[in-house]
Amino acid sequence: MNSIGSTFQPAATNGTGPKQTGSIPTLKLSDGNEIPMLAFGLGTALSNGESEQIMNAALTAIKAGFTHLDGAEVYGNEKELGNAIRKSGVPRSQLFVTTKVWTISTTVKAAFDASLERLGLDYVDLYLVHWPQVAETPDRLQQVWAEVEEIHASGRARSIGVSNFLQEHLETIFRTAKTKPVINQVEYHPYLQHGDLVDFHRRHGIATAAYGPLTALTKAQPGPVDDIFVSLARKYGVTGSDVALRWIIDQGIVAVTTSNSEQRVRGYISKLPSFKLTPAEVQEISHLGSQKHYRGFFNDIYGPNDRR
Repeated sequence: MNSIGSTFQPAATNGTGPKQTGSIPTLKLSDGNEIPMLAFGLGTALSNGESEQIMNAALTAIKAGFTHLDGAEVYGNEKELGNAIRKSGVPRSQLFVTTKVWTISTTVKAAFDASLERLGLDYVDLYLVHWPQVAETPDRLQQVWAEVEEIHASGRARSIGVSNFLQEHLETIFRTAKTKPVINQVEYHPYLQHGDLVDFHRRHGIATAAYGPLTALTKAQPGPVDDIFVSLARKYGVTGSDVALRWIIDQGIVAVTTSNSEQRVRGYISKLPSFKLTPAEVQEISHLGSQKHYRGFFNDIYGPNDRR
């Protein structure tokens, strides 16, 4: 994997940032592992599909050049992801596989073992606590993280992190953690930039990953970033989706996206390394995006007007 460089300081604070290399860039995490900054996600659009359709979508993504595959227990398609990995013929060592724990009926280890069995893998590259509500109390959240640390120590999860955590949840696990999360995956797009959360991540050596990166183009139109996406797409000879993903990557943030379209997934692999937004363009999208608020997920927990 190639390290990448960016005018923006990467989320991990070890000084290694993104460099344009002609391929999808990677980011060095605080534990020294590298994560591809574009991931094919198996949630949302694919979680309710037919088994063969899901497997074929993941297989198409791998064959198109995606090496980062983002799954989860709650998506209900870890088995399909594992089948796609085996059918692809791509060596396991060349893939970065993420999965997440959503429910814990007994122990995190039991949930993790079940995920590995469904995936048909000996290890995952990244294991995430999918949401802080997996625990009912701060003490229980600290216990959950301690169990995740044990999985990391076993070598079966090479990196560990969290998803959908706010600053208060991160501070809770910091109080007892032996190992901090290397990443926090959150909904992130121009209309949900989470206030000071990304800066908090950077101060603590935590990378940020963004799911729902195309929300401004899909669920939240019309809006103040529409025109600049059109203008920049024309300037660089790409699509608005490419611009939206590049806005994420050029901030040193990992972008998680999905599609059932072979043409679209191949387009991401070929187009995203071919251009880079200027710092001024990144800032302008951020400024325009701050003029509107839209949350597509977890409104029942955080509320549609919660900008954290």
